[in-house]
Amino acid sequence: MTFRKLTWLWGLLVAQAGCAAFFLFDALADWAGQDAALGFRHYHSFEMLVALALVAGFVATALQIRDLLHQQSDLNRQVRIAKGSLAKLIEHQFTEWGLSAAERDVAMLAIKGLSISEMAEIRQTREGTIKAQCAAVYRKAGVAGRLQLISLFIEDLIADPLIDDRTE
Repeated sequence: MTFRKLTWLWGLLVAQAGCAAFFLFDALADWAGQDAALGFRHYHSFEMLVALALVAGFVATALQIRDLLHQQSDLNRQVRIAKGSLAKLIEHQFTEWGLSAAERDVAMLAIKGLSISEMAEIRQTREGTIKAQCAAVYRKAGVAGRLQLISLFIEDLIADPLIDDRTE
């Protein structure tokens, strides 16, 4: 959840709390100080019901915000785990394929989606060198191109769940 949305939700919650408190105290004051002979008892009872509904809405909103923050925390944790798992998986696979340092760099840039010209610029080398290194990476990995290279890692992440939901 973005800071802007969270600020908006907290602001709404504070406004709702203020309104609930105002209506609740007003309803209690009217109800306690009313004269039954005036016939306002039904009006004040309805006002009390509305105030209580507003309080219930405030509590529900607060609980929802708490749950959303908890979910966001869990998702952030899972993303950190996935990033770490992917990095370990990539490093292990590069070692298994026997990639040189230059091939590792080029493979990582290819996985990140950079073009041949962008890779050549970053590595300060010629595009032909990058193409040759990419070809070597693809050959060692046993794939036909960049998409298959990427799919190897995605497949491995999807095949093995990072977190066993049954244990949590």
